[in-house]
Amino acid sequence: MSATAPRCAELPPAHATLICVALPAFAISTDQGQLTGRGLEGFYRAGRRLLSRCQVRVAGREPVAVQARMLSADSARFMATLRLSTGTGPDPELVVERIRYADGTERITLHSSAVRPLRLPLEISLGTDLAELGIVASGRAGPEVPASVHDSGMRWSSAGAHCLVTASPAPADALASAGLLRWEVDLPPGASRSIELRVRPDGAGPIRAAGHGAMRSVAAAKAVGDDPGVQPLLARSVEDLQALLLRDPEHTSDIYLAAGAPWRCGLAPAEALAAARMALPLGTRLAAGTMRSLARNQLAGAGPRSGMIPGPLRDAGPHLPPGCAGTEATLLFPALLAEARRWGLPGPEVEELLPTAERCLRWLRTAIGDGVFLPDAHPSGLARCETQAHAHRAALLGSDLLEAYGIEGSAGLRQWAQRLRSAFREEFWVADRAGGRPASARLPDGRLLPYLTGGAAHLLDTGLLGSGELAPGLLDKIQTEQLARLLGGPVMDSGWGLRSLGSSEAAYNPFGHRGGAVRVQETAVAVTGLAAAGYDKEASSLLRGMLSAASCFDHRLPEMYAGEQRTEGGAPLPHPAACRPSAIAAAAGVHVLTALAGIRPDAPAGTVTLSPVRSAPLGELGLTALSVAGAPFSVRVSRLGLAMVEEAAEGLQLGV
Repeated sequence: MSATAPRCAELPPAHATLICVALPAFAISTDQGQLTGRGLEGFYRAGRRLLSRCQVRVAGREPVAVQARMLSADSARFMATLRLSTGTGPDPELVVERIRYADGTERITLHSSAVRPLRLPLEISLGTDLAELGIVASGRAGPEVPASVHDSGMRWSSAGAHCLVTASPAPADALASAGLLRWEVDLPPGASRSIELRVRPDGAGPIRAAGHGAMRSVAAAKAVGDDPGVQPLLARSVEDLQALLLRDPEHTSDIYLAAGAPWRCGLAPAEALAAARMALPLGTRLAAGTMRSLARNQLAGAGPRSGMIPGPLRDAGPHLPPGCAGTEATLLFPALLAEARRWGLPGPEVEELLPTAERCLRWLRTAIGDGVFLPDAHPSGLARCETQAHAHRAALLGSDLLEAYGIEGSAGLRQWAQRLRSAFREEFWVADRAGGRPASARLPDGRLLPYLTGGAAHLLDTGLLGSGELAPGLLDKIQTEQLARLLGGPVMDSGWGLRSLGSSEAAYNPFGHRGGAVRVQETAVAVTGLAAAGYDKEASSLLRGMLSAASCFDHRLPEMYAGEQRTEGGAPLPHPAACRPSAIAAAAGVHVLTALAGIRPDAPAGTVTLSPVRSAPLGELGLTALSVAGAPFSVRVSRLGLAMVEEAAEGLQLGV
């Protein structure tokens, strides 16, 4: 699995960079286009910087950067100009175009607008420290490694790492001491000439994206509609999901998502499962590969952790101790398997994964013991709000799954879920004059931590059962209405999405990862949960805020951004340490758009139910080349909020 940089307080800022991704390779650039060796700049593969410096000079001068933009998830285009003669006024006569790819390829093209033939010296200065990403991030990268001339380029070597850069056409001169390649370029009037560089680990072939061809059918998914933002959001989300795919190193047919670039280019179990669940409308292969990969790491043997999907501790904001991501992953596994079955995961693949889901559910029952709430493994023994939501969903969807395959234990899970609902409504609700709120956590002595957090949105994510029915939630109708009011109010809705901590709470920080920043996953969960519960107004406000933020980020949403209140003419503030692209943010783009059509499949029963958002907040919306029951699925929602299936698997019936 790919290397992951440590998430520390001193990560260098990445928010202003352009990141081309096709894991296990990626390239990080500034908007100037030149790779100078400063900061994070460079070509990377498997967590190591292969090339840190790539500077172009034409006629002894550095071109003036005029534009930088992403072309796709794995490529970026940098444009620069050069004025060659002092007697032609201010107009540049030469355009230098650089197209940079994540796989280590860069094409440099000189375009002449001069009226006379040009003969120009072109110099490319190269260098590298061959440092690992974690070393680069900490600012401890060493000096450049000495270069040697090799065939049509340069070669660098250090302990355990080698890099080769080749050029086509070959340079006229190469100077190892300066890492310099040089050409004399002849340009007739109006002509163009190109040089192509290829950065490779020495002895390796071309860097092939791990997800190359793995989800080719996913690329066909399209969105069209009245809102101009839906098409680019779905397109960029699908591109980013493909770019972040990794293959299980020992079972290469199994794919899963890395959490995000540049910091988390490895498997993060909870995020990978959550993203695969949100991406189910694109097909079930990602979900199956993710679950198979994680099933191989499930903890066995005796003891309280037996049956868990292991995961690290992670920050939980200013008011709670760090939480175990493994708990969330263990609870997500049976829920994802149950829903993947509804979306069309073939029976033999479900049966292969059932034993792992059973062990997850057995761990849940053991962890609860004689109690009702699922406590943390933390010494405080507190019970978190969102953990109860994950556990309740796992129990109901897990019991549904066990019952479908005639496995014992479903009745006990349903009975516990019923007890949890009753206890949660009484013992997890903070009463106040404004109508109350769910507590963020409950201590063993019954005291409640009353902070309003974005994690409460998970209470609305109840899960999909059969016949298009959603599982019951932990809140009663009145409490659900109150939560909808809170999530849709100005304390939580920043205008760009849902804050992770209410702006009126103590220790609120608009840049706090779980202390006030907008986390795209929680916003998407809130949008879909509110819409499913019938709170269109609140759902629509959060949805429009998220789509507006997406347009400001060129439709490549980061995992989080600042929770500052939106103002007229403003833009969301980037979080300098956020991953972008992010698997969970890309999957969230798919999730909110498909949720507008309310697609609720039941592939084993051969039906699909449509429950669109009746207010049609984005106007008419068409979604094509999704996947239900292993076949293409297309749906259209009218401006009146009516949905119609336009393409579906043969024999798939519309549910009531």
